[in-house]
Amino acid sequence: MNADDEREFREFVAARSRSLLHTAYLLTGDWEQGRDLLQGALASTARRWPKLRDRQQPENYVRRAIYHAHVDRFRLLSWGREMLTATLPDQPSAQVTDWADTVVQRQDIMAALRRLPKRQRAVIVLRYFEDRPDNEIAAILGVAQGTVRSQTHKALASLRATLTEAGPSAASPSTASQGRGVIA
Repeated sequence: MNADDEREFREFVAARSRSLLHTAYLLTGDWEQGRDLLQGALASTARRWPKLRDRQQPENYVRRAIYHAHVDRFRLLSWGREMLTATLPDQPSAQVTDWADTVVQRQDIMAALRRLPKRQRAVIVLRYFEDRPDNEIAAILGVAQGTVRSQTHKALASLRATLTEAGPSAASPSTASQGRGVIA
């Protein structure tokens, strides 16, 4: 990589790494795993930086690398490690303060998001947490726009069902406004 390419790459990382880390966190549900995922995607991007055809949109390339690395990591490292249960963990009592209730609601949303299949989770993160249109989501994930729409529909139905089962703390109207429309 020559000096100009390195400077461009460093500027890109400085400007966009926070947003990319947020995406990686939402995909993994864990800050440390998100950092690892982002670091791997950026290392991969750095190796290919001089060859990127569209220098105006490197962020889409990195997001695609994050998504594919996440799917690969799931396939290789965590297959069969999760244990599904028929019952949800105990819910907090109604005496919880507003801030604690907000934390519980966000945890419920994140737990429901983690239960989604990888592609559905990626579609929800890109659409509702990053406000991306269908065509960009389709380009990032390498699927058709119709697939994006159907995956969104299935994911939202699953989230609604999961949050309804979780009880009133997860499905309250304030959750929808704080979760930027995830269950709406």
